[in-house]
Amino acid sequence: MSGLAAVLFDMDGTLVDTEVLWWEAVEEIAAGLGHRLTETDAPEVVGRAVEDTAAHLVRTTGASDPDGVATALTTAFQKRVDEGAPMRPGADRLLAELDRAGLPFALVSASPRSVVDSVVGGALAHVPFALTLSADDTVRTKPHPDPYRAAAERLGVPTEACVAVEDSPDGAASADAAGCAVLVVPSLLPVPQGPGRVFAESLEDVTLDSLRRHVHDGAAARSAVQG
Repeated sequence: MSGLAAVLFDMDGTLVDTEVLWWEAVEEIAAGLGHRLTETDAPEVVGRAVEDTAAHLVRTTGASDPDGVATALTTAFQKRVDEGAPMRPGADRLLAELDRAGLPFALVSASPRSVVDSVVGGALAHVPFALTLSADDTVRTKPHPDPYRAAAERLGVPTEACVAVEDSPDGAASADAAGCAVLVVPSLLPVPQGPGRVFAESLEDVTLDSLRRHVHDGAAARSAVQG
C-alpha cells in the first residue's frame, strides 16, 4: 500500500490539553509524599505511563507502595479530566477534515482506559474515531512500539502508511519504533529531531495534504538512514 492510509493521534497534550492536568495531579501526589515537583522531574512525568511516573515517585521519595501511588495518580488525574479537558487549537478542524475525506483515524494513548473513556465521552464525544487504544490494551505502552503496531493492525494497514501525531519524546519514540512517520506538535517537553519526524508549532498548521506529504517524506527519510 502506498500513500497515507490512517492517522494515529496521541491524546494527552496532542488533541486535548490534559498534560497540564496530569502535571497538577502528579504535583498533588508528590506533595503528599513529601516531594516538591520541579522541571527536573518532567522527563519522568510528561508523556509517561502512570506506572512509570509512580515508579519515579517511589524512587524519589522512598515510598513503599508503587501500586498505591499509581492508583492515587490515576484518581487525581481522573478527577481533573472529569471536570473538563479542552481541545488543543486546530484539533477539531483537522479531525473534521479527515472525517470528510473518509480517512481512518484512531486514538492511541498511554493513559488508562478509564481516562481515555472519560475524554472520549466528553471533549471528544463528537469525534468518530475508528478505534481507541489505552495503556490497558497492550502488554507494553509508550515508549514501546506496541500501541502503534496494535492500532495499525486493527485498522488493517501497515505502520509505514500511517502518520502518528505526538507531543512528547516517549510518544514519538513509540511511533518511530513502530515504523510510523511522526508529526510532532510539542506541548510541555521538547522533542528531539529524528529521521521520519516532522514538526509543527500547532495543529492549526496541519492539513490532510501536509499529512500525506509527511508519510511520503517520513518513509523516504527512514529508507535513507537504513540504506
